[in-house]
Amino acid sequence: PPTAPLPSRHSTPMQFADQLAEAVRNTGSITCVGLDPRKSQLPAPIRDSVGSDDPGAWADAYRRFCCGIIDVVAGMVPCVKPQAAFFEALGPAGMVALGHVIKHAREAGLLVITDGKRNDIGSTATAYADAYLGERSPWGSDALTVSPYLGRDSLEPFVDVCDSRDAGIFVLVKTSNPGGGLFQDRETEGQTVYQAVAQLIRELNQGRLGQSGYGPAGAVVGATYPQQLQGLREAMPSSWILIPGFGAQGGSAADVLPGLDANGLGAIVNNSRHLIFAHAREEFRDRFGDARWQDAVAEATKKMNEQLG
Repeated sequence: PPTAPLPSRHSTPMQFADQLAEAVRNTGSITCVGLDPRKSQLPAPIRDSVGSDDPGAWADAYRRFCCGIIDVVAGMVPCVKPQAAFFEALGPAGMVALGHVIKHAREAGLLVITDGKRNDIGSTATAYADAYLGERSPWGSDALTVSPYLGRDSLEPFVDVCDSRDAGIFVLVKTSNPGGGLFQDRETEGQTVYQAVAQLIRELNQGRLGQSGYGPAGAVVGATYPQQLQGLREAMPSSWILIPGFGAQGGSAADVLPGLDANGLGAIVNNSRHLIFAHAREEFRDRFGDARWQDAVAEATKKMNEQLG
């Protein structure tokens, strides 16, 4: 990870919610590029350069791949979302690579949402928040995905750090995976669990709204549940919504539009595999192939921006 604080993007402090609103306006895009490197799906020029099973060699390949994507999409999209799990799978070398990727993205002017789904209570929750959130943190992420399962006292430490560092969190509310409903859709006292989480997020944003009308506590709501997305947009009017499930998981542009407010703000749509491995998609394979994988990423990102525009 970076050993020194990264330079600030703004001469005056700006809340994360307002930074995200500004980035969406500047790029004209609500696309979030998910950085989910997988060994078997890397383009051949990078995959074939790794001559062993050494985690350090693969970590360097992940770094080069993700930084290559960042170089392509900077200026085209407001943010990227590195998935910590793929880097953690390579051990310490992978985590060092993740640190380099976050730093490279920030220096390219992109907001960084680290997808770690962290959660705990008390001082441990504060330690997670201290580690990841804000430009002064060791990791330097602008935002972090967080699980709500341990309750209010597991989220408040994260929000407190967001207050002091102009950072944000995205709390899991209604996830895109088919099995998410096992707990999230269960009803108690006349509401589902996911509706109770949405109510808590709304409460956490009270008194914390920026000029954009949004607060630091955002939500994760899958594109695979468009009806629930519309209801949750209404239930959480002050929360940015991170929408996974677009593209490879089946979500369409029509499915994600209910997450936006009247000004075209309030939601960002994540796409990982269909963008970063675009060189392998049928529509791009013959045109670009592995040798021009970055051109394929650029074309796929442009197409997604047009679909969501």
